[in-house]
Amino acid sequence: MNNPEAHSNQLIVIPRSQHNISRKSISDAALKVLYRLSNSGHRACLVGGGVRDLLLGVHPKDFDVATDATPEEIRALFKNSRIIGRRFRLVHIRFGRDIIEVATFRAHSEDSPKTELDTHGRILRDNTFGDIEEDAIRRDFTINALYYDIHDFSMLDYAGGLQDIEQRQLRLIGDATTRYQEDPVRMLRAIRFAAKLDFSIEASAADAIHECGRLLAVIPPARMFDEVVKLFHSGCARRVFELLREYKLLRYLVPALDEWLQEEPSELMLDFIDQALVNTDNRVNSGQPVSPGFIFAVLLWPVVLQQANQIQSDRQRMIPALVQVGETVMKRQVRHISIPRRFSQMARDIWSSQPRFHRTQGKQAQRLLEFPVFRAAYDFMCIQAMVGLFPYHLSRWWTDFQVDQDIATVAEPEKTRRPRRRRRKRSAD
Repeated sequence: MNNPEAHSNQLIVIPRSQHNISRKSISDAALKVLYRLSNSGHRACLVGGGVRDLLLGVHPKDFDVATDATPEEIRALFKNSRIIGRRFRLVHIRFGRDIIEVATFRAHSEDSPKTELDTHGRILRDNTFGDIEEDAIRRDFTINALYYDIHDFSMLDYAGGLQDIEQRQLRLIGDATTRYQEDPVRMLRAIRFAAKLDFSIEASAADAIHECGRLLAVIPPARMFDEVVKLFHSGCARRVFELLREYKLLRYLVPALDEWLQEEPSELMLDFIDQALVNTDNRVNSGQPVSPGFIFAVLLWPVVLQQANQIQSDRQRMIPALVQVGETVMKRQVRHISIPRRFSQMARDIWSSQPRFHRTQGKQAQRLLEFPVFRAAYDFMCIQAMVGLFPYHLSRWWTDFQVDQDIATVAEPEKTRRPRRRRRKRSAD
């Protein structure tokens, strides 16, 4: 395992006058935490993605703090906090909707009773505390081992992260294979950072992904769900998908899709996935809501549609076929990624809704419009129409229908009412 003595990089200290990080760019909540820890005699630093993003001129999504205070000491200083986690004990400090995550400096020692590894070398528990240098060297990527010290506003680089940022390179600290064995999710983090930051993955880190990809199979499905959502809701889902294919990791995330891709996949369906991911990125980057249910509906649609077509070609009977296949495909999928039921059900409802968009007569259109997942199903249908998988004129009809719901009545031919025959009253004899 990595240790400070075995690491060749020396500490580089960059004074405030030589870096671009300003307290004006740091959230008030993070500054409150940093200053209260510092004023209480503890060392307190901004660390990780927040520092990296500020250096790149990107507004951080959140700010993390590292300190020499223990979780109990942090909890005593902040009444609006709680200690979380077993694998890694952390403190979450809440300021309204903002949560600042605070971690105690950690060291890694396989002999420590607070460190626990499994037979694959994966870290199950790591709560051995250390100093800031030990904490830096046990982090995963060099660009995430940069610290902003609130005491003198200096930047601390223990692992050559600044040089890697300049070279736009993603490099692991220490031996790549060992670091992936400790936590296979680091491979997914490498994909996400490379896509989000437009960085290349350093050669040894890239090669080790091919060697260690199989280790993702031991990650609990619930944790895989969290990581996959981060991947596809990062605002760069299209690039993420390309990298997952390049590094052959889809087989551990969405195996049914990976098998479909090994065959001769339909170009139209590939265009559909691509366009759906572009649309998702646009929504994320413009601050619009996105749902994991929609992403899984997109990724599994090629398989669901192919299998449904195999068992039923009659459009009128396509809905039960989609329901049947959707249930089977989703059951297999949740063994790899534990998708909460509200999202898996949303995906199944999106699939079974698609044939209904062919029905524009009578009250059927109005009933579909009132369907709980109509908006997501409509967006799904429109993307299919964009790439030629669904009649474009029908997608336009549904767009107009939402603007003026009377279009359904206008589009139908008028029915001539047959005059009602009057009954003759029988004369009483």
